[in-house]
Amino acid sequence: MSLKDIRVRDIMVTKPLTFKPDRRLLDAVRVLVDQRLPGAPVVDGNGNLLGVLTESEFLQAVIVAGYHGESGGRVADHMNRHVQTIDVDASLFDVAMLFIATSFRWFPVVDENRLVGVVARREVL
Repeated sequence: MSLKDIRVRDIMVTKPLTFKPDRRLLDAVRVLVDQRLPGAPVVDGNGNLLGVLTESEFLQAVIVAGYHGESGGRVADHMNRHVQTIDVDASLFDVAMLFIATSFRWFPVVDENRLVGVVARREVL
């Protein structure tokens, strides 16, 4: 079996941690830190992908909130809405090439914009 024969659906995490957009940012950050995750998808009530909250977004927000003594706002205020996704039927080879070409550590996996999982570098390895 070659890398082109294996599909993302075969290796992805099917029940990833997700956040709703109205969740308090600092609560979301606490969960990510406790679970040692670099980020999580943000979804609506139907499971549609709205964005992602990653270390880059939440680190900046936490620093600003801590400096100004603020609460940090909601996840929707800080999530990245321009998300690179992977199709559930993409090959392992295609995903590996994306990891090589980008600095991303994980990608949301979608089927018609509905989040169905996540795939990280460790799953590819």
